Amino acid sequence: MFSVISAVVIASLLATATNAQTTVVVQGTASHSIPSTLWGLMYEASGYQFLQNRAFQQVTPGTTDALNAWSAVNGAGIAVIADPTPLSAALPNALEVSIPADNSGAVGFSNAGYWGIAVNSSFTYKASLHYRFTSTSTSPVNLTVALVSASGTVFASKSASVTPTTTWTPLVFSLKPSTSASSTANTFQVTLEGAAGKTALAELNPSFFRYVGGNNLEGQSIAQRWQWNATVGPLTDRPGRLGDWTYINTDGLGLLEYLQWTEDANMASIMAIWAGYSLNGASVGASGLAPYIEQARQQIEFVVGGTSTPGGALRASVGHPEPFELNWVEVGNEDFFAATTYQYRWSQFVGNLSALYPNIRFIATTDAWSPVLNPIPKSYDVHVYQTPGWFASDSFYYDSFERNGTTYFEGEYAAISTNSNDIFGSTGEAAFMTGLERNSDIVFAASYAPLLGHVNGSQWTPNLVSFDAGAVYKSTSYYVQQLFSLNRGDEYLPSTLPTPDGTLFWSVVRQNSPNSVIIKVANTVGTAASLTFQLPFRVASTGTAQVLTGGETDSNTPAIPNLVTPKTSGIKTGQNFNYTAAGFSVNVLTIQLV
Repeated sequence: MFSVISAVVIASLLATATNAQTTVVVQGTASHSIPSTLWGLMYEASGYQFLQNRAFQQVTPGTTDALNAWSAVNGAGIAVIADPTPLSAALPNALEVSIPADNSGAVGFSNAGYWGIAVNSSFTYKASLHYRFTSTSTSPVNLTVALVSASGTVFASKSASVTPTTTWTPLVFSLKPSTSASSTANTFQVTLEGAAGKTALAELNPSFFRYVGGNNLEGQSIAQRWQWNATVGPLTDRPGRLGDWTYINTDGLGLLEYLQWTEDANMASIMAIWAGYSLNGASVGASGLAPYIEQARQQIEFVVGGTSTPGGALRASVGHPEPFELNWVEVGNEDFFAATTYQYRWSQFVGNLSALYPNIRFIATTDAWSPVLNPIPKSYDVHVYQTPGWFASDSFYYDSFERNGTTYFEGEYAAISTNSNDIFGSTGEAAFMTGLERNSDIVFAASYAPLLGHVNGSQWTPNLVSFDAGAVYKSTSYYVQQLFSLNRGDEYLPSTLPTPDGTLFWSVVRQNSPNSVIIKVANTVGTAASLTFQLPFRVASTGTAQVLTGGETDSNTPAIPNLVTPKTSGIKTGQNFNYTAAGFSVNVLTIQLV
C-alpha cells in the first residue's frame, strides 16, 4: 500500500527575519474530521456584465444619463423613454430610435459594454432583444445585430427581416465571430456571461457557494432590499434595483441562476434571507416582521418545495421541477451593526422558519454569543477584514472557542492593508487559514471576500479575482485559496503547535484517498526559514513542491498578470526531512507513503 504526503509552506513579513531551525512533530492519530465544505465562495454582486445599462433599469427617461453606454449609429436619433406600452411592468423604459428621412444606409445604436467588449472566435455569443414599432404603416426592415470594432471591422453579424408590429416581439441570434479582436474597443448587442471568470472560479475547486451577499442583500433602505421574487422568471419581468455598490443590479443573475450555479459546480448552498435590517440603519419593528418572514418562507419554498407548493410550482415553471438541496440559511448579514433589534428579529424569523424547515441549519450574523439569542444559534457567520499581521497572529483565533456543538462560518475575510493583493497580505491570510484548518472541528466553512472586481470600476479593494472586458486576473490571494482548496484533507493531524507571536504557522491534514498527508506552514518573515518535519509514516525519498513566492509588494496586475504564480519542482524527503521555505512564499509539498 502506498500513499502521498503533501505540505504547504507560507512566508510573509510579519515579524523579524530568522533562520532558526523549526521542528514540527506530526502525530499519527487524527484529532477530528475536516468538513468537506471548508473552502468555498462568497458572491455578492457583479455590476459589470457584458452590456452596460442593457435594459434601461432604474434610470430617468429623457436624460443624458439614461443613455449611458449607448451611442447612435450613422445619424440615428436615440432617447430613453417611459414607454406608453412597456415591455413589462418590471421594465417600463425603452430605447426609442428615430431614422432621419434623408438618411442613407443602415442606422441604429450600439453599446460599448463596460470599458469595452472582448471578442473571442472560440465563443458563440447569444444576442437577444425585444422590439416594437409605433405604427404598422411602414414596410418591413432588415434588422442586423453585430459585433463591431472601433474601426468598423465586423467580427460577427446576423440579420432578420422585421415586420412592423406595435406589440413587443422578441428576437434571438447566435453569433460566431470569424476572428478574435485584438483589443476590447468593440461594440455589441448581446446578453452573455463571462466564460473566463467562470473558469477561474471553477479552478478554485469550491465546495460551497454563499449568496446573495453581503451588503447586496440588505439594500440601502428597506424598499431597496434584495427580493428573491423580483429576480426569477423572464428577464422582462426583472425590474432591477439600485445596488449597494453604486451600480444598477439588473438581476439577470437571480435566485434560480444562483441555484443552478451551485448545482452545476457541485457546491453546497449557503443562502441568505433578508432579516429586517438595511444599510441605512433602519430595522423593521417587532410588530411589522410578518410579511418579511412570509417572503423568506416563500424564498425557501421556491428552493426546496415540491411542485404541489406555490414556490415549487414556480420553480418548475422556470425549468427546474426537482427541488434543490439546501442545508444552510443565513439570517441577514452583519447584524452586529444592529444587535439589539436582531434579538427579536432572529427570534421571530428562526422561530417561524425552523418549525417549517427543521432540517435547515440557520446561521446567525451577530458577534458570536453577543447578544444572547433565542433560540440559541447552532451556527454563526464571522467576518474579518484586518491587516496581514493581524491574520498571522490571530491564526489561534478559534482555538479558545468552547466546543459545545456550535459551528462557525468564516464568511468573509481578507487582508486589507494595500489596494491590491500582494504576497505580504496573501501570506498573512494563509497563516490565518492554517488556524481555520486546525479548528475545522468547529469551523465548517470559510470564504474570501470580495470575490470579483472590475479593474476600471471597483468599489472595494482588494478582490480575489479582477477582470475587464478582455481578461481575468488571478490575485496572489487567489493562488493561496487555490492551494488550500486543491490540497484538502479528510482528517486533521495534531502536531507541534506554532508560537502565536512567532513567524511560522502550520497545519497538518490527511486525505483518506489516496491516504495522503498535507502539511501547511506559514513563514511570516521575508528571509527563508528552515523546517524539520518528523512524520509518523514511512515515506518515499523524493517528493514535489508547489511554490508561490515573490517580493513583499509583488502583485498580479493587468500590466503583469502572472508575476506571482505557483511553480512545481522536486524535493528530497524522508520520515525526518528538512525543508527551506523561501521568504514570502506558499509551498505545497507532496510525498508518497510507502
